[in-house]
Amino acid sequence: MRDALEAFLSELGAQRRASRHTLAAYRRDIVRVLDLAAGVGCPAPPALWTRDLLERALHGLYRTHHSAASAARALAAWRSLSRFCVRRGLIAGDPARAIPFPRLPKRLPRTLPANDLKLALDRVAVADDRAAPRDRALLELAYSSGLRLSELVGLNRGDVDRGAGLVRVRGKGRRERIVPVGDGALRALDDYVAARPRSVRGDEPVFAGPSGARLSGRTVQRVVRRRLVALARGLGVTPHALRHSFASHMLDQGADLRAIQEMLGHRSLVTTQVYTHVSGSRLRQAYEQAHPRAR
Repeated sequence: MRDALEAFLSELGAQRRASRHTLAAYRRDIVRVLDLAAGVGCPAPPALWTRDLLERALHGLYRTHHSAASAARALAAWRSLSRFCVRRGLIAGDPARAIPFPRLPKRLPRTLPANDLKLALDRVAVADDRAAPRDRALLELAYSSGLRLSELVGLNRGDVDRGAGLVRVRGKGRRERIVPVGDGALRALDDYVAARPRSVRGDEPVFAGPSGARLSGRTVQRVVRRRLVALARGLGVTPHALRHSFASHMLDQGADLRAIQEMLGHRSLVTTQVYTHVSGSRLRQAYEQAHPRAR
């Protein structure tokens, strides 16, 4: 089964273009079960891959206080490996298929108030520390174009079309899309590039550290927390909150949901529709404008 796991992960990366984060999470979730079956690092024969084993592993996640989302991700990994093993003839049937997914709590995405966010970005623009140009460009671009963290740190200089006001983004599954970028973000990028000690080639990362190496996701997370601490209000703020705010604020201003779906890179409109629940002000405005008995 450990050999099957390696073959499964190779196929997942090559054919389905799973990210390294997805591959690492799948490996972790599956190795946990194999260790439970045969001992840490020991061979695990396919005959041990049973529903009873997977249910014990699932209960173990709950005992160690893993969230329902973590348990659901683990079960998805086990199901994927089971299907792979059935195709390869290692097991006769999929023991994970009969295990129901945990019920996940409905969480609305957290958004930041538009006016407060504008003031926070303006404060970064006038900061006089050395990292301010980079941090301002990073925050402005994340909010202006609704980028995921991985998309933001993965940008190369050649991905930004300054004249057209567009940026080429490599999203989940390595799918590319073209997203508009606002004038404020472009000006912040110009200031950042001008402040860098050397010229930047098209194949070099947009956001880099002093050594020229691409910024890590952890560094971006620290930048967001430090620069937007006033907006956190004790709850913390993440790069994804800027993406959520982009979608919600666009919807508030009347943007079409399909257009937002395209810009966010969502495969399904259902994923994007969560913002209709967040954007209550727009729903109220539409109701008052359209319903004859609203007032």
